Amino acid sequence: MQQTTMGRIRKRIAGLALVLALVCAQLSGQVWAAMSQSVENPALTARLIAAENGVAPGAGTLSLGLELRMQDDWKAYWRTPGEVGYPPQIDWSGSRNLAEAQILWPAPERFTAFGIENFGYRDHVVLPIRAVLETPGAPASLNAAVSLLTCADICVPHDFTLTLDLPAGAGIDAPAAALITAFAERVPLPAAQGDIAVVSAHIDADALVIAATSARPFQSPDVFPEMGEAFAFGPPDIRMNSARTALWARLPVLSAADAVPALQVTLTDSARAVTAAPAWADTPAQPPFSVAARLPDAAQIVSIVLIAFLGGLILNVMPCVLPVLSIKLASVMGQRDKPARVVRGGFVMSALGVLAFMWVLAAAVLALQALGFSVGWGLQFQSPVFLSLMILVLVVFSANLFGWFEIALPSGLQTRLANSGARDGYLGDFATGAFAAVLATPCSAPFLGTAIAFALTGRAIDVVVVFTALGLGLALPYLVFAARPSMVRVLPKPGRWMLAVKLVLGGLLVLTALWLLWVLTGVSGVAVSGAVLALALGFALLAARPLARPRAQAAALTVLALAPLALAAAMVPPPAAQAAAAHWVAFDRGEIARRVSQGQTVFVDVTADWCLSCKANKALVLDRDPVASLLRAPGTVAMRADWTRPDPAITRFLESHGRYGIPFNIVFGPAAPEGVALSELLTASAVQSAIGAASGAARTQ
Repeated sequence: MQQTTMGRIRKRIAGLALVLALVCAQLSGQVWAAMSQSVENPALTARLIAAENGVAPGAGTLSLGLELRMQDDWKAYWRTPGEVGYPPQIDWSGSRNLAEAQILWPAPERFTAFGIENFGYRDHVVLPIRAVLETPGAPASLNAAVSLLTCADICVPHDFTLTLDLPAGAGIDAPAAALITAFAERVPLPAAQGDIAVVSAHIDADALVIAATSARPFQSPDVFPEMGEAFAFGPPDIRMNSARTALWARLPVLSAADAVPALQVTLTDSARAVTAAPAWADTPAQPPFSVAARLPDAAQIVSIVLIAFLGGLILNVMPCVLPVLSIKLASVMGQRDKPARVVRGGFVMSALGVLAFMWVLAAAVLALQALGFSVGWGLQFQSPVFLSLMILVLVVFSANLFGWFEIALPSGLQTRLANSGARDGYLGDFATGAFAAVLATPCSAPFLGTAIAFALTGRAIDVVVVFTALGLGLALPYLVFAARPSMVRVLPKPGRWMLAVKLVLGGLLVLTALWLLWVLTGVSGVAVSGAVLALALGFALLAARPLARPRAQAAALTVLALAPLALAAAMVPPPAAQAAAAHWVAFDRGEIARRVSQGQTVFVDVTADWCLSCKANKALVLDRDPVASLLRAPGTVAMRADWTRPDPAITRFLESHGRYGIPFNIVFGPAAPEGVALSELLTASAVQSAIGAASGAARTQ
């Protein structure tokens, strides 16, 4: 038994000796001539390899490869790196007997750093190089000065030189040749040689849409567009038909130039890839519909409906509640002594007004999406025409509460309503609910962002369902009073106190109008806001003084009502960058990656003058210690994105993080290159925790 065991050991030793002998025999030959020295650092190991041990007689080309082995999570870039970064570059100056050298780029993979999409390689890659000799068959001396960038939690540039001498002579380095061949097979095929066809491409201000077909079903496709350094795109929304032979991809535009260059698209699918240069189409291709791929499950739908309902309910107590509360209180006053059915009907009509506005908003969202526009929560407050209309309405409402005039329906309509058993206030109750919903939209509540993101990225039915649930949450106070109209009787009896309440409510509406006037100043300038205010006051004064000629007065009121809208639309100045506060820097998406790569932590605050929740966050958290001091601390950068006016760069930034409304706050840092997103309503502890997590260091108050 022991002899048998010893015999096996001797055989294994003899086998190992034979293997070592063969390796030594190989090493004693020309194998070292097929690779350069290695360059090693904590990020990567690099060397230049060749498939040939020497230059064969008459040979005019060489098969080379730049081999890169990345450590841990380090990544190198493709020829088109994405939004930031740069690809490996090789300067062959100092080489002998080399006419040119061309890098053949294997298909890349997609990775995200600092919230930005990038294309490149991880772990191990060989970049095949086709070298053309000046003198075929003669020895070659290669001098490759390599410059490349690697990124993990930080980005580190590398500059080094690799040298390789290939004498005259035949011979193949089998391991190097196998490596180069393996990665050369990953180089995308030309369109004419592959079984994937890029059918069409269309680009507008918001997105690039690409359509493709395949002779065999797609497995795990990805799309990499190339349009020069000025263009960058977000991750693709890829959809396929049921047979998985037709593909539709929509990539959001993150940055663009005025002139649209030619497009080159690399489409990968597991082990196959093609590169094509499709012509531009006049209209975008329509996505194939796959029921299984598009339908969310029932649990997801129920959860989103509940989230939307809670978001709408919380809107009732958000910072924008003052103008909304004013209108609600105004609708409740005077209801105490009315019959229960009348009270119930009034509150039901107010709730219906809230829902009607939400349905109109949903219809507008669907229409804008169909036209290719980006949409989001509260974006109407970027429109000078909308702001002017709201200012006019608020001035009229406040003048009515101050007793300048009464808003009443025409007598004929009142008679018809009375004869039908209704009351003349139902239309006013409906308008009250709708107007309350309008004024609630500058606020974002907890849960609201999740629901809106689901709606705006889903189907048409998702938009309708989410906005309906949101409206039901916002209308819940009305529905509670409608269910229990006797609750109105707990209010004090009508009396002189109602005059004081009306004055207070009118004052609140005046403050709201002044706030909107300030927002309009930021959007369209002082001249436009001053003119709109003057015309709105003129409308209220003229309405308060009936003239002998009612038709002339009606015509004058119509002119005064339309003039602010026309003025706002005609006198919008071009967008201008607003000066940031002393310790805040202006928003620059590319700057986020650069600063984080240097080890800094970047706190991004997306805000607007019309966003009341943003103002609350600023006053209660961001401008107060300990957060204010933390944002000024060394190593922390406070970056503010002002969305008061439409800004496509900010819109795309929000969309890339699944947000369609503000406030939005996110922290990037060496320990959180993807970002740590915060809730819509900030707290000091939440901000401190996010900055500490992103920086990778424990921070205390």
